[in-house]
Amino acid sequence: MAIKDRAVVADFLKLRNDAGPDIHAQRARLDAMGDVFAVPADVTVEEATLGGVRGEWVRAPHARRDAALIHLHGGGYALGSPKSHRHLAVLLSQNADLPVFVPHYRLAPEHPFPAALDDSLAVYEALVQSQIVPQKIAICGDSAGGGLAMATLVALRDKADTLPACAAVISPWVDLTQSGESHRTRTARDPIITSDRLEPLVRAYAGTTDPKNPLVSPLFADLQGLPPLLIQVGAEEALHSDAVELWRKAEAAGVEVSFESWGKMVHVWHAFHVLLSEGRDAVHRMGAFLKTHIE
Repeated sequence: MAIKDRAVVADFLKLRNDAGPDIHAQRARLDAMGDVFAVPADVTVEEATLGGVRGEWVRAPHARRDAALIHLHGGGYALGSPKSHRHLAVLLSQNADLPVFVPHYRLAPEHPFPAALDDSLAVYEALVQSQIVPQKIAICGDSAGGGLAMATLVALRDKADTLPACAAVISPWVDLTQSGESHRTRTARDPIITSDRLEPLVRAYAGTTDPKNPLVSPLFADLQGLPPLLIQVGAEEALHSDAVELWRKAEAAGVEVSFESWGKMVHVWHAFHVLLSEGRDAVHRMGAFLKTHIE
């Protein structure tokens, strides 16, 4: 990433970081990101409810009708919405040729674990009940949404439910104990994620649950039997260790996993795809992965 690109990203992040400590102001600021990017005229955005969970369908004009992608947005389990991640869902739909449902899952601290996981499971089960077979469903997620995607897969496996065709996670937050080396060595290099920002989010989401609970921190889960997995992470990320250790554990468990560490990229650089060609390239690779694994 060039220095001028870093400056653009830093200015863009002021939409969120200038909000101060009030959680409602932070949410409003992050949602305002959704107003920065116009939705292409040929892409439809439709409010819907699946399994009792509100959300949005985002459909590119060539998106399939017999398959679906669930994208679980990031925001530390306390921020974010379909609106804040609409521009990313648009690019996902365009590249994967899939309709994308972004759930408005319940947020902490009002709704700590397992509320978000319960909502994700309800959305998946509603899709299956709507006659979209699991072999034509994929789950994606960025940051905390990446951790939630992994927890969803583990919970489905433990319930003996049929798993989706594949999953793709961006900069996944899968270790809420922050035990990885990059939480110490790369936090000064990542303008988005730092340990001091993560700690209150851990308390808000985990509540009285041990952060090592494998459905809170899927890095501590048994990953055997999970579907093919794509992991993308930026080399500058404080969460780099989360992604690396997830890759290693998944491989050791026999999961078909593709791992990509993108040089000079920061946390969820995909969200800056309008500014960064690397963001567009990464989503294009996600689309190719999803097309390969969905029937």
